[in-house]
Amino acid sequence: MVWLQYLLPQHWLSKLMFRFARIENTWLKNTFTHWFVKAYQVDLSQANREQVEDYKHFNDFFTRSLKPDARPIADSAIICPVDGAVSQVGNIDNTKILQAKGRDYSASQLLGNDPRSSEFANGLFTTIYLSPKDYHRIHMPYDGKLVSMDYIPGDLFSVNQQTAQNVDNLFARNERVVCYFETEFGLCAFVLVGAIFVGSMQTVWHGQINPPYKKQLQHFDYQDQNIALKKGDEMGRFNMGSTVILLMPNQDQQFNLKASEVVRMGQSII
Repeated sequence: MVWLQYLLPQHWLSKLMFRFARIENTWLKNTFTHWFVKAYQVDLSQANREQVEDYKHFNDFFTRSLKPDARPIADSAIICPVDGAVSQVGNIDNTKILQAKGRDYSASQLLGNDPRSSEFANGLFTTIYLSPKDYHRIHMPYDGKLVSMDYIPGDLFSVNQQTAQNVDNLFARNERVVCYFETEFGLCAFVLVGAIFVGSMQTVWHGQINPPYKKQLQHFDYQDQNIALKKGDEMGRFNMGSTVILLMPNQDQQFNLKASEVVRMGQSII
């Protein structure tokens, strides 16, 4: 049914979901959330609030926090920033990033034709998909100082494996937020990719970025501000699920991940 996504009013449906997820009617919120927990087999035993009734609305449940010991932070150079499954991982081939078998896209397209994309030529990447049942807060994979952030408008196709195998340049055509950090490894790019029903992303330093949906790229410069985050710190969240992509300059080491591997926030990936 991938073809149907070309016909759907993606942004309108995402706006509708954004509003629905914030309805505070107790019966509606509890009924839908209980159904969601059962349908997607969500494990609430690790959440700070284990009862559906304790959440203000569905989005409050979806972006739930976890108990302090639920995701220990590995003593390694780089940790996994999210719970999810690895879609792809490997080396950037000059500027090409693998999307799915037989399909790739360019780092330049992904980053909105930013000239800094050349810094990732022959570097490392990994793409991690967050399913509906996953924990949806996003954490820092390394210590980093925030340099800038770009909001890049685009489509809102689903980002599941089936769509990735059938839609060209999927991650470079969807709406996304690109965060650049100065790290001990050099300049790193951290990309949050939107998707249908995922019309809202936010960061800890900016708050909600979208909606409203913009038609032009928005650039935010933070070089004069001392915004530094430590490995494991929360850096943002998806209001509904989606995908993160990590881009790094060339390193002596590789990500110790493999495609389709289930990962958890805090585990070592280098």
